[in-house]
Amino acid sequence: MEGSRKLFEDSVGAVPVAGDAAAIIDELRALEDRKSAITARQARLAVSLDLVRRRDQAALGLPADQLGAGVGAEVALARRESPAKGSRLLGLARALVTEMPRTLAALDTGRLNEWRATLLVRETAFLDSADRAAVDEELAADTGTFDGVGDRAIISAAKAAAYRHDPRSVTQRAAHAETERSVSLRPAPDTMCYLTALLPVAAGVAAYAALTRHADTARSTGDPRTRSQLMADALVERVTGTPGGITGIEVQLVMTDRALLAGDSEPARLAGYGIVPAGWARKLVAGKGDNAEFTTWLRRLYTAPGTGELTGMDSRARLFPAGLRRFIETRDNTCRTPYCDAPIRHLDHIVPWHRGGQTTATNGAGLCEACNHTKETPGWTARTVTGTGSARRTESTRTAEPGKRAGPDSRRHTLELTSPTGHTYLSVSPPLPGHSVTSGEAEPAGVGDRWLTIDVSHARSEVETSYRLQALSKSRTARRKRMKPVAALVPRVPSVHAPDGSLDGAV
Repeated sequence: MEGSRKLFEDSVGAVPVAGDAAAIIDELRALEDRKSAITARQARLAVSLDLVRRRDQAALGLPADQLGAGVGAEVALARRESPAKGSRLLGLARALVTEMPRTLAALDTGRLNEWRATLLVRETAFLDSADRAAVDEELAADTGTFDGVGDRAIISAAKAAAYRHDPRSVTQRAAHAETERSVSLRPAPDTMCYLTALLPVAAGVAAYAALTRHADTARSTGDPRTRSQLMADALVERVTGTPGGITGIEVQLVMTDRALLAGDSEPARLAGYGIVPAGWARKLVAGKGDNAEFTTWLRRLYTAPGTGELTGMDSRARLFPAGLRRFIETRDNTCRTPYCDAPIRHLDHIVPWHRGGQTTATNGAGLCEACNHTKETPGWTARTVTGTGSARRTESTRTAEPGKRAGPDSRRHTLELTSPTGHTYLSVSPPLPGHSVTSGEAEPAGVGDRWLTIDVSHARSEVETSYRLQALSKSRTARRKRMKPVAALVPRVPSVHAPDGSLDGAV
């Protein structure tokens, strides 16, 4: 290990040795060993942070069941991971440091990497501390037990050892697993997605068999679709209760006016999925085939020049009105905590309502449920900051000097999150279609002064249109004149309205 450490230190920043394959392999191994050792160090640091936080929170009088709240989020931000991943990393660290010292030692020496240590922790998670420590001692990963062994062999060995030490818990675990059944949705390439169901094995096999029988029957009657296509179509139809599967479900789409009306190739953004091609988005707005039952509305959202920042609107109510809620969800797209791309579940006051925070677009942010709860933990603060420059969604690694703000500035909505240690992290609202991810600048000059943000809903496909505000030097009358031709491009749309009347007055 000492030789690996020296080789690692000598190689950092150095140019790889050209033509010396043996030296390259030696360095690759040395780097891998150091990665494992660094992971072990991170685990110990995470547990130390957890102990410090619990001590401080206990001193503040927090209930026992709330001690340690927010630690996973701190770990996540420090490691540039999502809050959910941060909580898993903290759980892994606790298990390694407090219950599985031999697995931790294997990390120290490079005999296991982080993923394989995670497998051992995962397969023993249902055991009590004593049994888990006994399994760790039996497997003795630090002695080279798993050298040259694949992941499946590690999982099998851990499962077998766990069953020997506590067979009852293994049986109870299988029974408890049924309570964790769920459905999830993940993006896939080329405007596709994965709809995944975690089911008890009997229910899953029965559902698959029913879809298979349906597909085989349809094929036997001459249906030209493949077996897989028939099964997928049947699944959607049976879940939604409608042929084609689209009924009364709203799907939001954001795109520029040039992409919608002039055939521009600027990609669109589909809420809950991500970036989609402009041609696909136009087909969605127009409807698919003869069975499409779409009605389209235009709803205007105004944006600031250059950056694409949606302009604000306010409310005196504590709860965000429907129009303002849609406004913020369109602007933020996903949870605003750095590195978290979970769906928005809560509309949150950045400065809390009980501390005088207003119900405005500027003081509002879309957060997932976990991040909203973390923000309310003692020691965490948030505020909106303003500036000019880069519009990337990012964070700063250290606290800024008094009177200054670390990290990149942005003319887009920027949220500054401060952890209990005083570290600050920045989150800039993502750019709308038609704007650069890195610079925040609009399309090049000459493309046109008007653009649209499109929001499409299924069954009633809603199309949200937003016009870019003209340069501040131009008069309000001139801006209105420039906007008229865009509205004229869509004369057949049944209605044109703003999400909220106050939004129209934001120009």
